[in-house]
Amino acid sequence: MWKPRPEDSKPTSMNPSQPSQPVPPLAAAAATAPPVVPTPHKETPKINDANRADVGHIGKSVQIRGELTGSEDLYLDGEIEGTIDLRDHSLIIGPNGKIKAAITARDLIVHGKVEGNVTATGRVELRKSCTLIGDVGTQRIVIEDGAFFKGAIDIKEQARTEARKPLAVAMAAGASTSSSSGSAGAGYSAAPSAQGSFLEPK
Repeated sequence: MWKPRPEDSKPTSMNPSQPSQPVPPLAAAAATAPPVVPTPHKETPKINDANRADVGHIGKSVQIRGELTGSEDLYLDGEIEGTIDLRDHSLIIGPNGKIKAAITARDLIVHGKVEGNVTATGRVELRKSCTLIGDVGTQRIVIEDGAFFKGAIDIKEQARTEARKPLAVAMAAGASTSSSSGSAGAGYSAAPSAQGSFLEPK
């Protein structure tokens, strides 16, 4: 019968009092894996400013007294006292803007403080951080929750007449149809004498 040799029962570690333990597989994999090198953070590409080339910019440290006119869109973040006339262009008043002026523009977006009457041929937007004290005359207006506004709003008649144009065309077409069918004897009459009233006794 076969007997084990004494060399087979000897521990393989240097310290005979501690039995040898197998290396865990995760530790072995971590020891053999190459070190992780952090990749540099990629910055998001900046928006091309070619589209904003025709927009003027007035910074928050600029103060103007008098009349401001221009033939381009304007971002205004400074202080102005007087009048602003950008009749065919848009005006954005930044959060640091402090305006004491009558404003005429095509479109107006207000983030800052405005004291004066506003006339816009297009649209007025009052953002939640804005304060506007004065009357507004425009075709369309948007007031965000949190905006402070004190004054009157006059929605211009041009927006109403443009909205009525399709209705007027439809009514004219209906009138011509009823008149042509009336000649054939199949017309509809809505004269007051032909209709009764619920209040009249029968």
